[in-house]
Amino acid sequence: MRTFARFSKTHPLESAMSADLEHIRQVMHEADCLYNEAEVEAAIAEVGKQICQDLHDKNPVVFCVMNGGLIFSGKLLTHLQFPLEASYLHATRYRNTTSGGELFWKAKPEVSFIDRDVLIVDDILDEGHTLSAIIEFCKHAGARAVHTAVLIDKDHDRKASPDLKATYTGLPCIDRYIFGYGMDYKGYWRNANGIFAVKGL
Repeated sequence: MRTFARFSKTHPLESAMSADLEHIRQVMHEADCLYNEAEVEAAIAEVGKQICQDLHDKNPVVFCVMNGGLIFSGKLLTHLQFPLEASYLHATRYRNTTSGGELFWKAKPEVSFIDRDVLIVDDILDEGHTLSAIIEFCKHAGARAVHTAVLIDKDHDRKASPDLKATYTGLPCIDRYIFGYGMDYKGYWRNANGIFAVKGL
């Protein structure tokens, strides 16, 4: 009885994916931890406390901005012990237009917010173009007031407008490429339990 050696050929795509995944692991291994889990959780609790003081009797609609705001929103909601409606939206800003407020909606708001307070929850205020456009959309669509909560406010002078600030901010951050708690590196590490900066970036 003859036996035949079985040869396994690795598909080029599998090799590329394996190399990419190794890079993703290496990025985490080398990253600088800017805020650990305890520090981030304490900041989220403090934001929740401030929101409770301001919005406890406003019957707000709370919109999570997908995908980055997912973890922050979920954790923040557990600190908001008052009546509210929770939903989500997903929008990107057209980058080939002269109008900075024009949005491309991947998922429009499904809960009516006409004549109601709206709280927009996002992961980071970086330059803020998309967040600014979402705020303007909600105002023009009939919201009584629009509030914003971000986990991270990145410190630089490239904001969409010089006076752009979130209503509620968890933590300040230096101007580096960061990930964790909803923020990603090439689609990965949104699940990292801290705020990390990519080495050299």
